Amino acid sequence: MEQHDGEKKLDFNKVVRILYTKKMLFVKGVIISFVLSCLWILPQPRYYVSEVSLAPESGNTNMDGSITSIASSFGFNLGGAASGDAIYPLLYPDIISSSNFLVSLFDIQVINEEEDIRTDYYTYLTKHHKTSFWMWPVNWVKNQFKQLKRKQGRDGAGGNRANPFWLSEKEDDVVESLRSHIQCVVDMKTEVITITVQDQDRLICALMADSVRTRLQKYITDYRTSKVRIDAEYYKQLTDSARIEYEHSLQEYSDYADSHQNMILQAYLSERDRLEQDMQAKYNTYTAFNTQYQAALAKIQERTPAFTIIQGASVPQKPAGPKRVLFVVGMMLLTCVGISVYCLRKYLF
Repeated sequence: MEQHDGEKKLDFNKVVRILYTKKMLFVKGVIISFVLSCLWILPQPRYYVSEVSLAPESGNTNMDGSITSIASSFGFNLGGAASGDAIYPLLYPDIISSSNFLVSLFDIQVINEEEDIRTDYYTYLTKHHKTSFWMWPVNWVKNQFKQLKRKQGRDGAGGNRANPFWLSEKEDDVVESLRSHIQCVVDMKTEVITITVQDQDRLICALMADSVRTRLQKYITDYRTSKVRIDAEYYKQLTDSARIEYEHSLQEYSDYADSHQNMILQAYLSERDRLEQDMQAKYNTYTAFNTQYQAALAKIQERTPAFTIIQGASVPQKPAGPKRVLFVVGMMLLTCVGISVYCLRKYLF
């Protein structure tokens, strides 16, 4: 450093001379950094990413839709406030990251690219996922502690028998792993939903991306149609009960009319008229309930949301990571910076 008029200025020539005298230290540091970086990054298993984009149907009225559009242009989203739904697109990421939703993915049947693994997703994650050999000792120690805890706790059922209310430690680890590997992003302006799935096998990656999309659509459809489906089931029971009563009344009237065809006494005629009126009343009840049942079925179809798939799941051709070359180059540059600071510490400070 040289001082001129109370200001300190850096002498770059002197800095270069100092660093040049330490060139062997740079060479050794870069070589060591290159070797250690390669040893760390090369054993890391590659992973792939598959992406799905879809747009949900908007249930807003014209005025509500206009208000939502104006709000979206300023970066705001009124969500369920305009549509009346408790679950609107901005909540979809929370749904996908919830334990209930992630546990529902355990039973999905998957097959890898080599077709030598055919099992459910939970078994694949717990028994067929690859790890770096650097992590083997760490994982072995963790497993020993987990086995000790399992002896004092409970073992999870896994697969489609897992209970989201009470997950075992192993099941909870799988859920946390899925939470970091399955992402959902919603564009606030367009409400386009983008689902991203990361996995070590590219075929399983694409299968799970499509499965997550399907499960999300089913979840939203079940929510939107839950009330009308209950109503439809209720009217179906009433319709079936009214139909049985009508058929019983019809049979009773027919039997009575056939057995009293030549009777002219007023008592017999009155009884026949009573049975006919009772049959007609039960027929009217049956037709009324059947009309309500058909209307409920139409309501289910009306409430079923439609999703437009903008980009479907596809098998990725290239791995998304790890970026081995960038990692090695970055570590070598970081090593050079560290050595430079170490060599210039006395001059700088």
